[in-house]
Amino acid sequence: MRVPERLVRLSVTRSGLAAALALTAAAVFTGQARAAGEITFVSQGGAYQEAQTKAILDPAAELLGITVHQDSSPDAWPVIKTQGATGKPVWDVVDTPTKDCIRGGEQGLIEKLDFAKIPNAAGIPAAYKTPYSVPYEFYSSVLAYNKTKFGDNPPKSWADFWDVKKFPGARALRNHPLATLEAALLADGVAPDKLYPLDVDRAFRKLEEIKPHIAVWWTSGGQSAQLLSDGEVDMEMAWNGRVSSVMKEGADVGFTYNQGFLQETSLCILKNAPNLETAVKFVNAAISPEIQANFPSYIDYGPGNPEAFKTGKISAERAAELPSSPENAAKQVLISTAWWSGPEGEEALKRWASFLQSN
Repeated sequence: MRVPERLVRLSVTRSGLAAALALTAAAVFTGQARAAGEITFVSQGGAYQEAQTKAILDPAAELLGITVHQDSSPDAWPVIKTQGATGKPVWDVVDTPTKDCIRGGEQGLIEKLDFAKIPNAAGIPAAYKTPYSVPYEFYSSVLAYNKTKFGDNPPKSWADFWDVKKFPGARALRNHPLATLEAALLADGVAPDKLYPLDVDRAFRKLEEIKPHIAVWWTSGGQSAQLLSDGEVDMEMAWNGRVSSVMKEGADVGFTYNQGFLQETSLCILKNAPNLETAVKFVNAAISPEIQANFPSYIDYGPGNPEAFKTGKISAERAAELPSSPENAAKQVLISTAWWSGPEGEEALKRWASFLQSN
């Protein structure tokens, strides 16, 4: 028997009421989720990214009510170029060396920041920012040493590092010119505030003096830490976080921030980022003093925003251990990413390979 059309409509309406309400609720929820926003954030992975997830990413996501998807890449630059070439990148915000942000901006791969939309950048020194980036966290290349070897008279400067008679022992330097050229110039008597533009010829001449005494030219942070831990070298240039980790494990080593080289990773946004508006809001939240002050609870890196030290969340004892605290920053040289991103920096990189290969 044919069911009347009116009854069919009524039956469908009644039976589909719950489903219709569910679909409506889902649509509302989805709309709210989309309104809240999402981004894809990229960093270098490992313990570092795990720490920043707890310190920065989760609090920023909660503050903004957004979803932060994560990806990781030890070297983001090749991917930035590849995604930029398509004009439709997948990533939004990248934590990467400032050099990548600068050259990316110059090549049309990184967005120029509108600082009117990033008010938390106002308290960050101009030297820490570029038109394409804001500082995210700071670390330092420092002079580390074996405390057992040197006792109460450890090396305190790069001139001491170069003085093989007063401070005998095996040495190590990073297999890279950045910070290494600067150390050579400080050892040769150049004033810290007169380093840039670097006198590359003078730096390489000074490096030739110490080259015969370098037992290892290390290529990774893990290797540098192992050299100290095993006692294979008595002093070296190393990253402060790596030295701190060895110290926590019980190795009798120390380091000084005097004549250290303050370096930062920065946040930048890919050109034509799929979630540009939300990305800008995220960057502003990630560099807020309150959220930046979380960093030292999870890792031995300093906040990118110095205002974090005024929040009361970082004790004086903890601040004394961090590279970007006002007291420690004043002892160091801020690496010039502008110089290293320019043609002179590129030429120094090429020259470095020849220097190591020569007798």
